[in-house]
Amino acid sequence: MGHKFSLVLSRQITDDESAVLQEAGFSDATFVTDSLPTNADVAVTKIDFDDAAASSLAEAIESALETVKKVPDLTVPGLTVPAVPQAPADDSRVVVGEVVEGSAVEKASERKTPAKKRGTKKAAAADEA
Repeated sequence: MGHKFSLVLSRQITDDESAVLQEAGFSDATFVTDSLPTNADVAVTKIDFDDAAASSLAEAIESALETVKKVPDLTVPGLTVPAVPQAPADDSRVVVGEVVEGSAVEKASERKTPAKKRGTKKAAAADEA
């Protein structure tokens, strides 16, 4: 599984510009026509990536952004990265044991040392309450 993300370009690209990007490293990317997220009336090109070659998502995105610069007057106003699910919890850390009466918190509170005396009457009254 690679690093998945999408770039929204500032405009719709031509076939020649698409060829330049594919030759520059976007050969496995998917090019689709979409609309600008901030203005549905503006047609743009969206490029979907599933980069298995990069060692990190950040490296994959940086590489894609650098490649877009090969086409003059083209920018990237949008980046989408889908949420990545967390790995399931490792249950091997759970050990079987027995229930002990009284919680560790209760036992710890019984062993508390008395608080230091404060120098004011107001603090002393608060300690007694």
